[in-house]
Amino acid sequence: MKRIMIIGAGFLQTFVIKKAKELGYYTIAIDGNPDAEGFKFCHEYKPVNIIDPEACLEYAKEMNIDGVLTAATDYGVISMAYVAKELGLPAINLESAMCIKNKYQVRRKLAEADADDTGMCFEVSDIGDLTSIKSHIKYPVMVKPCDGSGSRGAAKVDSWELLEEACKIAIDCSLTSKALIEPFIENGTEYGAESFVYNGEVYVLGIMKKHMTKPPYYAELGHQIPSELDCAMENKVRDCVTKAIKALGVNHGSVNMDMLITKEGSVHIVDIGARMGGNLIGSHIIPIGTGIMYMENMIKAAVGDKADFSAANPPHPVATRLLALTPGVVDELPDFDSIAEENDVTIEHHLSAGDTINEYHTNLDGCGYVVATASIVKTANEKAEKTLNEIDSGIKRK
Repeated sequence: MKRIMIIGAGFLQTFVIKKAKELGYYTIAIDGNPDAEGFKFCHEYKPVNIIDPEACLEYAKEMNIDGVLTAATDYGVISMAYVAKELGLPAINLESAMCIKNKYQVRRKLAEADADDTGMCFEVSDIGDLTSIKSHIKYPVMVKPCDGSGSRGAAKVDSWELLEEACKIAIDCSLTSKALIEPFIENGTEYGAESFVYNGEVYVLGIMKKHMTKPPYYAELGHQIPSELDCAMENKVRDCVTKAIKALGVNHGSVNMDMLITKEGSVHIVDIGARMGGNLIGSHIIPIGTGIMYMENMIKAAVGDKADFSAANPPHPVATRLLALTPGVVDELPDFDSIAEENDVTIEHHLSAGDTINEYHTNLDGCGYVVATASIVKTANEKAEKTLNEIDSGIKRK
């Protein structure tokens, strides 16, 4: 029974933990939260700070693991790569993992490789740095933490007067206290791409259209496959993704990308994560939308077993919605099972009576997901949206 350590055991990691156990692997989970949801589903677990590589390595050695994996969170990527390097296990190399955690370094490497159609960018670690680059900045720009995720600390800035405050917020949200300033892409539609590097080959598993909030927060509301891009544009996206992965030196594992595509057909990669995408991308969207058993093969590859990233099942149109709900304190929940059955959808949530629902600013404010399938993606979107509204109206708030 091979032993796999999964770094991170929050709600989205529960799907990977369950799948690894289902596949017959001895499943070990770590998370800084002693009450992490995923601890309920693994063989063994321990509260460990997942951004402390040495602490993760110490426990990995104690558990005598055969593989290490993180999924749906950026915080465990460096520790995963470090543990894999020290124990000789399959994973992204540490140098590339560290580079991808720094959005400025990523943007610089993508520009050097001509991987997409984006231009200048700047890194700021001190507000005093802004004066020296003032004359080079063309507005509007996007400001974000160099190592952030989930849209936290990201904002569009239209003028010099607003730039300082946006950079302060981004720096405060960054573990390394650095902000990235890059061009804001006007009139772009957001898409996602999920890939896996295996035995030296880049597999672009799926291209997804994303549904987003309006400014200023730019948070995900859902995904869909098919993307509704034409064949030529999908091919251009796949080429950009492959170039980017090679430019960053990724040798193994999942790569999740967000990008903006303009009406003129330019492609702008706006974010990259060296892990499986969150928001049910790996657990639901890719398997349904492409027929590729993504999580199963990701887990197999992590322990050195043979993986196969070709489609195992026929693809189906799929659409999701995050449970971005009306704020308040939950008094009583609706009957999720009845709603799911009535609308022919899957609902994954983590709501309980007494929970506080926050105003939706980032993905972290979401309370779960609706997954809908249909013969065409338009119908799948309509089913997902209808279900979301029924859930929201069915919650009784204090």
